[in-house]
Amino acid sequence: MTTVTASRDAAGPASASSVPPQPRGRLDWRLRFAALSLIWGFSFLLIKVGTDGYAPFQVTLGRLVFGTAVLAAAIAVKRERLPRGARTWGHLAVAAFLLNALPFSLFAYSELTIPSTLAGICNATSPLWGMALSMVALSEDRPTRVRVAGLGIGFIGVLTVLGAWQGFHGLDATGTAMALLASLSYPIGWIYVRRTLAGAGESHLSLTGAQLLLATVQLAVVTPLFTSVPTSFSLVPLLAIVALGALGTGLAVLLQYGLVAEVGPTTAQMVTYFIPVIATAAGVAVLGESLAWSTPVGAVIVLAGAALTQVRRGA
Repeated sequence: MTTVTASRDAAGPASASSVPPQPRGRLDWRLRFAALSLIWGFSFLLIKVGTDGYAPFQVTLGRLVFGTAVLAAAIAVKRERLPRGARTWGHLAVAAFLLNALPFSLFAYSELTIPSTLAGICNATSPLWGMALSMVALSEDRPTRVRVAGLGIGFIGVLTVLGAWQGFHGLDATGTAMALLASLSYPIGWIYVRRTLAGAGESHLSLTGAQLLLATVQLAVVTPLFTSVPTSFSLVPLLAIVALGALGTGLAVLLQYGLVAEVGPTTAQMVTYFIPVIATAAGVAVLGESLAWSTPVGAVIVLAGAALTQVRRGA
C-alpha cells in the first residue's frame, strides 16, 4: 500500500551519521512503525466498507483527494516547493499511475468480489514480484540462491492461499487477478522511479506530494467517464473513504517518510510483513469474513519467502 516515490528505492540506506537525532517529544520510531502497520493493515477493510456505498473509482478518487490534502498541508507547513521541470513532472505522472491510480483502483475493484483478507495477502506478494522483476530490469541487483529460494517459497505460499490443489474452487478469479496485478504494479513503479527520479534534487515529501496530486488528476478525469454522481451519500462508507485517504494515504506517507529518514528504508520496509496479518485480523474480527486454514498458512509462507527475497549478499 505504499505511495512513496524515491524514498523506497532511491534514498539508499541511511548511515548512522546521517540519521538526524530524534526531536524531543517525538514519538519513538517503534510506535510510529506500529501505527503505520495498523493504518495500512486496516486500509483493506476501509476499501471494503467504502465500496459498499460508492463505485470503486469514486473510492479511489476520494482516497487520493484526502491523501493529497494531507500532504499539501505538510508541504505548506515545511515551506517546501513542488518539483520543477517538465521532465520531472512527466516521470512523476508515470509514477502516479503505477504507484497510486492503477493499484488503488484495482484493489477497490477486486474487493467487490473477494474478501479484504485475501486482498491484504495479495498485497504482500509485492516483494516477490519485485524480486522477479529486478532479476531482469536491474543489472546491479543480482539474485543470490537464498533470494531465488525465497521467490519460489513465496509463490508456493500464493498457491496455498488460493487453494490450488482444489482447483481454486470458490475463488473469484477476476477479483484475485486484479489484487495480484495491483501488487505487481508497485514494484514496476518502484523500478521506474529508481531509474528516472533517483537523482532528483527535490525532497521525497515534495516528490510524493506532486505524485499524489497527479494521481488525483488522473482519477478526476477517469471517474466521470465510468461512474455517475451518487443519488445518495452513505455516511459510513464516506467516512471510510475519508479515513482511507487522510490516514491510509496521507498520514501513512508522512509516517513512512519519517521512518525512512530516521531508521533507513530497509527497516521501514519491514512494515510490509505486518500488513497482511493486520488486514486478515481486521477482516475476520470486524467484517466477519470467513477464514480457511490455507489462508493464514499460505500467508505465513508468502511472508517467509518475501523476507528471504530481501536478504542481500553479505548481509
